[in-house]
Amino acid sequence: MKIASVAEVKAKFSGYLRRSKEGPVVVTKNGRPVAVLLAVEDEEELERLLLAYSPRLRQILQAAEQQIREGQGQTHEEFWAEIESEDTNSVAG
Repeated sequence: MKIASVAEVKAKFSGYLRRSKEGPVVVTKNGRPVAVLLAVEDEEELERLLLAYSPRLRQILQAAEQQIREGQGQTHEEFWAEIESEDTNSVAG
């Protein structure tokens, strides 16, 4: 992991982009971390990164976790049975 100031990154941005392929580059301002440069291998990885920071997805996951804690969740088997049932109904209809 490399640590660099905003000024360093700004002056040598292309070099830090290349360096991010080796590992994260932590960008600091006044000695404090403010950002991280991460190399992205493909669109799937980019999508995973963006989803990881999606406030809406976090809300959905928190609501789901609460339902599970309250005993309102469904088992893995129940979930897939429901999906298969929906697939069968959509093909038939």
